[in-house]
This record gives sequence, C-alpha cells and structure tokens, in this order.
Amino acid sequence: MITVSICASKHYDVCIQRGLLPQAGEYIRNVAGGMTAAIVTDDTVDALYGEVLRESLQAQGYRVVKFVIPHGESSKNAANYIALLNYLAEQSVTRTDCIVALGGGVPGDLAGFTAATYLRGVSFVQIPTTLLAMVDSSVGGKTAIDLDAGKNLAGAFYQPDLVLCDTDVLQSLPADVFADGCAEVIKYGIILDEELFDRLKQPIYPQLEQVIARCVQIKRDVVMQDERDLGLRQLLNFGHTIGHAVEANSNFAVSHGSAVAIGMCIAANIAAAQNLCSQECAQDIYDMVRAYGLPTNTNYTAEQLSAAAQKDKKRSGDSIHLILPSKIGRCEIHKTPVAQLQDIMEVGLS
Repeated sequence: MITVSICASKHYDVCIQRGLLPQAGEYIRNVAGGMTAAIVTDDTVDALYGEVLRESLQAQGYRVVKFVIPHGESSKNAANYIALLNYLAEQSVTRTDCIVALGGGVPGDLAGFTAATYLRGVSFVQIPTTLLAMVDSSVGGKTAIDLDAGKNLAGAFYQPDLVLCDTDVLQSLPADVFADGCAEVIKYGIILDEELFDRLKQPIYPQLEQVIARCVQIKRDVVMQDERDLGLRQLLNFGHTIGHAVEANSNFAVSHGSAVAIGMCIAANIAAAQNLCSQECAQDIYDMVRAYGLPTNTNYTAEQLSAAAQKDKKRSGDSIHLILPSKIGRCEIHKTPVAQLQDIMEVGLS
C-alpha cells in the first residue's frame, strides 16, 4: 500500500492500493468511530459497489444508511443538499457518526459540504471511484454544490478524516471517464512536475498507483502551504477557469475532464501568444492532451467563454486570476482585468 499523509487543518491519510474497498469498514472504524455510517453515492456507483461497502461497514458493527442521487453534475444541487441534511436528521445520525462518500466528484462534493454543515461538522470519509476524484476532488478539503449562477458557488473547506483509493474500481470506468481523470494528472505535471509529465509519455496503467500517489503528493504539498486557496493553491486551477466556462456553456454536457483539457490548451495558446512560454511548450501540452484522447478546442466563442468565466467563484472584484504555463513543470498566476478577458480568450482560441 502507498500512504500519503496530509497535515492541513486536520491530519489524515490517503491510502492507495488494489482491493481496499472490501476492507473499508476496518479502516473507517479505526479513524472515525461512531455507531452509524451514512453512505452518500450515486445510482451508477451504488449498483456496482454499494453492497460491498455496506457489508464491510456492517462487519465492523456499523448501522448503515444510504442516500443515493442520480449520477451526473446536475445532482450536485441545493435541493439534494437540503434533502441529504433532512435524511441524516431523520435517520438520527449524530455528531459522533460518520458520512462516507462513495463515487466521483459529485457524491464527494455533496457529501463533504453536508458533513461540514450537518450538526456543525461530522466525521467524513472519501472513497473515490474515478481517477479524477482520486487525484483531485477527494483530497484537499474543497467541498461544494452548484448554484443556478454557476459551479461550486456554495461550499466549505472541510478536510476528510480518511481517503481510500482502491485502484481495482477503476477497471469499471468507461474509457472517456478514465480519460477525464488523465486530464487532471496531466495538469499536475504541467504545473509542478516535469518528470511526471514525461512519465505520462509511457502507458499509464502499469504505473497507475505510483502516478496517483505522485498527484496526491503534489496536491498535499500545495494544500499544506495554502489550504484556503489564497495564493499558491490557485495553481491547481490551471485549465479550470476556462474549463468551467466550457462546462457552463454546454450545460455540463461537456465533462469536467474534457473541459479542463480544453482549458489547458487555450491557456497554453494564450501563454505562447504573450511570449510567456515557448511555442514548443504549448505544442507539448497539445500533444499530451491528444495522446490521452481528450479534446483540445471548443466551438464556444470568446464572448461566451468570457461571460461564463466572469461568474467563476475565483473572480476578485474586477479581475480574475488566469494560470498560464511558463514551461512544463512551472505555471504562474496572472491577475487579469475582467474587461480584457474576452480579448484574451480570442487569442487563446485563435
């Protein structure tokens, strides 16, 4: 097993190994305690792994209750958040009990925000079932739901007590969903680790556990320096501001990973046009994104993208921070006036 320890506002471990899910109850009992475990998952994941987790928790003496949402980004909404709060109260879940998120980023974010706010905070465990969630959303303590105006606009910083990454579950992912996670892996290489980027030129499956661990280590190092996203942690948003704009314009028909891949390529184009990075660097990013079967462009206009980006939660007054590469393994934060955003997007799309 590979274990990555994180010391932020809470100390916890991220455990990475094949075959962890059937043992989850034992790990959760050791860190969370309590009498009741509330599983939060979606209908797709529940059909695959819900009973495995239930049985594992029950074997450790837990009373298990389960809240299942429809799969997809649209379920990460205020209605389901309130419904989940009410469900926990109806099931008499107490402050010493725990919430267990089983699934990708949507169940994880919903469960995390609920854990942060139910009874002013209860124990919370992440069991991510997608590559994207393993390397990104399950680690670092960002939890949120979407509002009508945009993605992740209501949330809290709330670290889990434990993260269990069973790489066996990734075998059930459709190819496009696995590729979504690869977009986040590529991101880590571009922003902070050229060696990781180079490793991705070789097949990812034989080195999957090591790659996941390296991504988690990078995120750990950033979060431990800037847990509340006031400076360095903004680097993790590379490709995301533009990517979220793509998602919003598509009404989330474009997946998160695909949108981030597009966002990274547009950002690379902007950086190259402004002589912040070389054309070779931008081409390397394009080539890597293509190699993993991810899209590199969009049909949305600069006007559409800039309008959506202005609603991004990372906007500060009349400016927004764009993360742009200077070379592979290094990105920089550029404070950009909102008034210039459409022109900059035009450059990125050209």
